[in-house]
Amino acid sequence: MAAEKDQITCHVLDTREGKPAKGIRVKLELSAPTTTSPHHGVTPASRIFESQTDDDGRIKVWLPYSSETSSGEVPVYTLDDVMGGVEAAATNGTSRWTLRFDTAGYFGEENTFFPEVTVVFTVKKGQHYHVPVLLSPYSYTTYRGS
Repeated sequence: MAAEKDQITCHVLDTREGKPAKGIRVKLELSAPTTTSPHHGVTPASRIFESQTDDDGRIKVWLPYSSETSSGEVPVYTLDDVMGGVEAAATNGTSRWTLRFDTAGYFGEENTFFPEVTVVFTVKKGQHYHVPVLLSPYSYTTYRGS
């Protein structure tokens, strides 16, 4: 059964419009290599997730990323799978993750100064991380939410 909410979530608010930013594509990836995953034989660092903000501007669950040029099997791993491998391999219990928000796709390439907003953050074992982003075409702010 799929989790109602993953360990890492985000929320995007469009401050220009004063409403949630619906339909922003977001990628989540492990920033630093760790160890080989016992279930998949690949390092969790090679695992990338993606999702799109819902009507409320939120992402609660991540799907495995598959690029247009990838071939072979469809990825079938969850964020929990990767987080478990990262936590087991981390010597200090922390890992570094990156969120990439496709703001050019949301505002239009010619309508924004920041075509992508990148947020790098650390995750400690067993905690939930919520990353809100306040977004406009020419600025953004982020912080650790609850």
